[in-house]
This record gives sequence, structure tokens and C-alpha cells, in this order.
Amino acid sequence: MEFYFPTETPEQIAFMASVVTALLGLFLLALPGTALRLGGFQVGQITPEGYGATRSAGGLYFGLPLCALLFAQDYYYLMVGVALGFSAFGRLLSVFLDRGFVARNLAFLVLQLLLAAGPLGYSLGYF
Repeated sequence: MEFYFPTETPEQIAFMASVVTALLGLFLLALPGTALRLGGFQVGQITPEGYGATRSAGGLYFGLPLCALLFAQDYYYLMVGVALGFSAFGRLLSVFLDRGFVARNLAFLVLQLLLAAGPLGYSLGYF
């Protein structure tokens, strides 16, 4: 079995969005304290359950796009895009419901929307 890198530009966009998502997931999985600090938490306030939840979310953000990278099927890219889209929706709810209209929250929202657009656009035929 050899590693597959797409030759068409739309699939390359979806592929690269999956790579970035997997790297972010690996970062959450490996360095939850640093990731939480970047998210606005103070590490002294985080319990072991908080680290566990962060590592668990990182595992999801790592494992799902890894499947898309390994199997290179449209449905895997669709799953990655839908998962990122709902993550962005949750962050959008936070912006309005939790008074989260701050630069860091908006930057992560834009990042999630951009990452979701690649796999969704490819798998749904918009690119």
C-alpha cells in the first residue's frame, strides 16, 4: 500500500484541510495544557477531567481526518467537513449566547469555517 496524494486541485484542498485538522488534533492530544492556554484557560484551574476532555476532543480531531487521508474517499471528506461545520456552529452559538464576541473566538470560528469548506466543497461537488 502506498501513500496517496491527490492530483486534482479540489481534492487537494480537501486533503490539505484534513491534514491541518489532523495536526490540530494531534496538538490537542499531545499538549492539552498549551492548547487550553491558547483557548483562554488558565492551567491552574483545569482539573484532570478537563485535560481528559481536551485529549478526547483532540483524538476526534486527529482520528477522523486521518481516516480521510488514509482512505481518500468522498464520504470521509464529507464526514470531516460536517464535523468541522458543526464545531463552527457550536463556536458561533458561543459567540451569541456566551458573550463570546472576542478576537480569539472569532479567529477560531473563521479557521473552523475555512477548514470545513474544503472537504465539504469537494465532497458536495462545489469545487
